[in-house]
Amino acid sequence: MLALQDQWIWDFWTFRVGEAGASDETCWHIWFLKADKALGDESLRHWNVTQGHAVSTDLVNWTHLGTCLSPAASPAWDDKTVWTGSVVRDGAGGWHQFYTGTCAAENGRRQRIGHATSVDGHHWQRVGDGLVLDLVAGDPVSALYEEYVLPDGGPWDGRAMRDPWVMRDPDGTGWLMVFTARVPDGEELNTRGAIGLARSPDLQTWTLCPPVFAGDFGQLEVPQVLEIGGRWYCLFCNAGEHWSNGYAARHAAAGGQPPVWGTHYLMAEHPLGPWRVGPAPFLDGDVPCRRYAGRIVQTDDGPALMAFNYWQTDGTFAGTVCDPMPLCVDADTGALSLRSST
Repeated sequence: MLALQDQWIWDFWTFRVGEAGASDETCWHIWFLKADKALGDESLRHWNVTQGHAVSTDLVNWTHLGTCLSPAASPAWDDKTVWTGSVVRDGAGGWHQFYTGTCAAENGRRQRIGHATSVDGHHWQRVGDGLVLDLVAGDPVSALYEEYVLPDGGPWDGRAMRDPWVMRDPDGTGWLMVFTARVPDGEELNTRGAIGLARSPDLQTWTLCPPVFAGDFGQLEVPQVLEIGGRWYCLFCNAGEHWSNGYAARHAAAGGQPPVWGTHYLMAEHPLGPWRVGPAPFLDGDVPCRRYAGRIVQTDDGPALMAFNYWQTDGTFAGTVCDPMPLCVDADTGALSLRSST
């Protein structure tokens, strides 16, 4: 388990150096959001955040390397927070991190996506001012995403454009980015959650594209797209209060499970969809929330789920990352389930 004595940990993302079955020792990198426990109130962690970095050879025992990215000096588009992202390496071995940022001038209410690079995966430098993806007024593609109008606000407390997951385009030489977003219209607020999309030929210049999924939820947080056994999955996490009425009814009928907090997934035959929500029950859900913001890691023993530990049995916030939990993949349907739950 990854835990820090004086700091809470929550959302995280990983990268494996060394291929399965290779003679060289595998090294796992994990980057995560962290905040000081001295804040007292765990809800304050989101606005007092830095990124940490640790390494491991087994995903269980971790060496913490310290803070690796902090909010920029003001004024800047990311001078208030640096939130969840992902890391990839280019063909030359360079490290690239894509992350969520907010600014103090907007009280953190508009999320944008940034880019930083590193030679070692720990010391990050923003590329220019860092900003690579934003909504543009008057752009027809941007209009497909929900904007947040300051200072009038809206049904949510800010614009969703966060949690970028970047991967190579399996159909070409470029790159794909999916991210948490919302669309401006829907039969109810909890049908407006979306998975956004952007494309890049070189990791430097990004073009916003229409969302690849919308519906059933008010938010689909921390997406992760990956292929397992010839099927594509988009992992996401969600609060039970953000299930749509229609999804809650269908889910209860199929799995006998009321709305829960946790991690579930979409399924498709292609990384761009069309996506459908995975079958009930939720992959890893509970009330009160036990674990959140799950990530699938591809180990030598098969896929496993990791997540950050949320509420403890005594009602306090845990703020740690759990050990890998092996996943089962149904050979016929592709449905995912935890092999064992602890």
